[in-house]
Amino acid sequence: MSSADESLPAMPRHIAVIMDGNGRWAYRQHLPRVAGHRRGAEVVREMVQSCVDLGIPYLTLFAFSTENWRRPVLEVRLLMNLFRLLLRREARKLHENGVRLCIIGDRSALDRDIRQLVEEAEALTRNNRRLQLNLAVNYGGHWDIAQAARAAMAAVLAGELALEDFSEAHIARYLCLADIPEPDLLIRTGGEERISNFLVWQLAYTEFYFSDTLWPDFDRTALEYALQSFAHRQRRFGRTGDQVLEDDCSASD
Repeated sequence: MSSADESLPAMPRHIAVIMDGNGRWAYRQHLPRVAGHRRGAEVVREMVQSCVDLGIPYLTLFAFSTENWRRPVLEVRLLMNLFRLLLRREARKLHENGVRLCIIGDRSALDRDIRQLVEEAEALTRNNRRLQLNLAVNYGGHWDIAQAARAAMAAVLAGELALEDFSEAHIARYLCLADIPEPDLLIRTGGEERISNFLVWQLAYTEFYFSDTLWPDFDRTALEYALQSFAHRQRRFGRTGDQVLEDDCSASD
């Protein structure tokens, strides 16, 4: 294998996904939008299984953003009902397959029964280690940074941290997903090419992959195309390409 090949990254440890295109898929199928969301939920199950099969330990899915409350009231209600149904049906299956479920986002706006279902699902799967599935529900990257900054400043006000010592690392420790690696690969389906306020802080050095495939059609083959694209990228993290090659050669000696 050449040194150029040796510089290619391995399988991503953490994949983040913006699942876009459910409504357009339903429209093209002459179905109501909720049918697209239901099919999208089935694809989530398939995506989880693919990550388990491939040995990818972390998967974060953007399920409902802080901005999605602006959608029609009926659609929001249907999405929340679908979330309830999935929590009831899937938590036990996730547990049986060694998957830990974590919900990230502002839970205060969710109905009480949904919060209870979330707590029960998280408690049931807490000790599983095969895959950590993070579902972002009522999540926004700006909200995440703001709540982390408030927590960090509370430490300053409590005298636990001197203001002159305050750094970005003190914000990072309070962010959602602070206890796991930041995403290596972001996949967005549906043809749009933006992050839509998703993991704004955590995506600083993430590789992006944009797919025209609508989320309900995003199958194992589509995932493998994304992984192939990732595998042919050189991740430099501020270094030059030559430095990366030198470090890789040194590590292989």
